[in-house]
Amino acid sequence: MMSKKSWIEKGYVDELIPEAIDIVAEIRRMRTEKNAVILAHYYTDAAVQDIADFVGDSLALAQKAAETDADIIVMCGVHFMGETNKILCPNKKVLVLDLNAGCSLADSCNADDLQRFIASHPDHKVVSYVNTTAAVKALSDVVVTSSNARKVIESFDKDEKIIFGPDKNLGEYICSVTGRTMLLWNGGCHVHQRFSLSSILELKRSHPTAKILAHPECPAPIQKVADVVASTAGLLRYVTENNDRIFIVATESGILHKMREECPHKTFIPAPPEFTEGVGCSCNECAFMKLNTLPKLYNTLKYEWPTIEISSDMTEKAVKPIMRMLELSKE
Repeated sequence: MMSKKSWIEKGYVDELIPEAIDIVAEIRRMRTEKNAVILAHYYTDAAVQDIADFVGDSLALAQKAAETDADIIVMCGVHFMGETNKILCPNKKVLVLDLNAGCSLADSCNADDLQRFIASHPDHKVVSYVNTTAAVKALSDVVVTSSNARKVIESFDKDEKIIFGPDKNLGEYICSVTGRTMLLWNGGCHVHQRFSLSSILELKRSHPTAKILAHPECPAPIQKVADVVASTAGLLRYVTENNDRIFIVATESGILHKMREECPHKTFIPAPPEFTEGVGCSCNECAFMKLNTLPKLYNTLKYEWPTIEISSDMTEKAVKPIMRMLELSKE
């Protein structure tokens, strides 16, 4: 067995699991014995989604964490999601599968930099996307997800001055549908930024009846050619509620598992990305999300590590804008 020091250095428990163990059965057994709930984002691997108690987008995962009576929350996603769960449930043990599962969007907005920006615009409200660190949330008046950003922005008076960040593409989209003007932080998601407009249009020529679906984190040119622009949950809802048969999907390809599960008779084509020199691959997957695996889930439940820890002072500040978001989502 590896030492705890080695686990900490790696950011996850990397213990070899004997082949004789039925890993799925063991995860289910430990989940019951430890009164744990397993939450997973749509962008994680299919095997992780299949064993989770609940699969959803950022808003739904936050709502589920806020209402759970489990003693342990296992967040299969990225680091900011684990932080959000811990902020909402400070007295529960919150586990993530790999501390290295970060977020390029969250990394694009440093709390110190944001604080200086806020100081230079003291008459502005601060609206932060959920894909941010606890420190950034603590500087915010309200948090949003792609599911509720429009509703939250429209809750402000029309003449309210707003700083919106860190996703610039989402901010521009919200401005376009609300008619608002906001100061936008120049951040973005590396997966959504890489989608190829020319390749999507080529797919459309090959499949003329296909509907193009795009997440609002995609650049504006891709949003403009899309038939539907919506959050991950919104895109899933669209494909289940409409009679269209073929879809070109411009968001992280993990959502295709749930789409195919819900609509096995329909065809879903992942939108291709541009190949970017130095990125390391031309895939349309989030490498951070794919750090969540069944073996890590097994070891995380077994050893109850890695844990998410947030100071009480930070929690007190960060929980207010998150709770404001959840309250607005209910209205």
